[in-house]
Amino acid sequence: MLTLLMGTMIILLLLGFPMMVPLAVGAFVTMMVYFPAVDPSMLVQQIIGGVQPVSLIAVPMFIFAADVMTSGQVAKRLLDFVVKFVSHKRGGLPIATTTACTLFGAVSGSTQATVVAIGGPLRPLLLKAGYKSSFSTALIINAAVIALLIPPSVYMIVYGVVAGASVGELFVAGVGPGLLIWLLFCIYSWLISGEDMQADPAPWSERIAALKRALLSFTFPVIIFGGIYSGVFSPTEAAAVSVLYAFILEYFVYKSITLSDVPKIALRTGVVTAIVFVLIAMGQVFSWTVSFARIPNLILPPLLGADPTTLRILVVLSLAYFLGCMFVDPIVVIMILTPIFKPAVTASGLDTVLVGTIVTLQAAIGSTTPPFGCNIFTAIAIFRQRYLDVVRGVFPFIAIMMFVSLLLILFPQIALFLRDMMVQ
Repeated sequence: MLTLLMGTMIILLLLGFPMMVPLAVGAFVTMMVYFPAVDPSMLVQQIIGGVQPVSLIAVPMFIFAADVMTSGQVAKRLLDFVVKFVSHKRGGLPIATTTACTLFGAVSGSTQATVVAIGGPLRPLLLKAGYKSSFSTALIINAAVIALLIPPSVYMIVYGVVAGASVGELFVAGVGPGLLIWLLFCIYSWLISGEDMQADPAPWSERIAALKRALLSFTFPVIIFGGIYSGVFSPTEAAAVSVLYAFILEYFVYKSITLSDVPKIALRTGVVTAIVFVLIAMGQVFSWTVSFARIPNLILPPLLGADPTTLRILVVLSLAYFLGCMFVDPIVVIMILTPIFKPAVTASGLDTVLVGTIVTLQAAIGSTTPPFGCNIFTAIAIFRQRYLDVVRGVFPFIAIMMFVSLLLILFPQIALFLRDMMVQ
């Protein structure tokens, strides 16, 4: 059964079909061959049911808010603020890059948007200051993936829907690991920087002016994180508020977009949302087939053993998601692996929020890891760099994030301490 399922998917992938087709066809073929008594309409119901959860409403709204901000002034103002305050210190420019990526990630939730909005203007400054091209590009694409951990995070929403975990608690739990990665990236940047690799200090008048220009942009993470943490609104309501606030800020305050820009921004959001939702719908068919056919019972015992410890489950789970995200879109990996590991996670009593945070971190690492990390190809397109030039500098940053993964497994409170405070 497993051979037929995976064989069908691999053949379709080699023939060049997009991932959504192997997911659906693999599930249909498996059910028709091994469970012919099952009504095919059940699979159609799974496709429809895959995109019905209310939590998924937040996905297009967060994407729309990110597109509005990318088209406007938020990224530029955040970037100017960070550069003015820290770029004159040792390691200031890479620290400013990491900080700007983290701040914009907390605003947009999009790793690709962060690479474009922050990496575009900052990479030339890093090169001018004497940093190697490989380091500069690797720093940008790795710092951008902090956006996957700092709320809002589309991957956390998808995991929450598939695993039945609280999206609000996942958002809060991602803050600790995200800030830890930011801190370690900043330390690494300071260590490899020379005293001469820095910009001239900006006058305090320019710093204060930059702070004033960026002040309203800082409200985004306050709205999303503060509103969810305090219980004022749900993640879905936070997404709606972020869209409204982004439009008010860019249209009425910054005057950086016009009403004629809105349909173009909405169309771009619609295309991305359609891709995400089709993947989720087809992933739901695959997930249901995996559960119905009891495939986890075939896969997990050889991997985990007869009586696995929670440590072993987390290590195997982390490796599986990490390796998967190196080759395939993280949403697909989440949809495929989550139902496989769910029985073991439930039986062991592991916190689904902790598991979701670890899964999201593996998605972040996989997004910048060769051979097929999605941020690698974003950088190739944006910076017009060769593949080998982009991947040459990523490995120290990957090592840092893998170290954080290990810390998260050994010390779960890195992720859970804020969540525990929220639910008390």
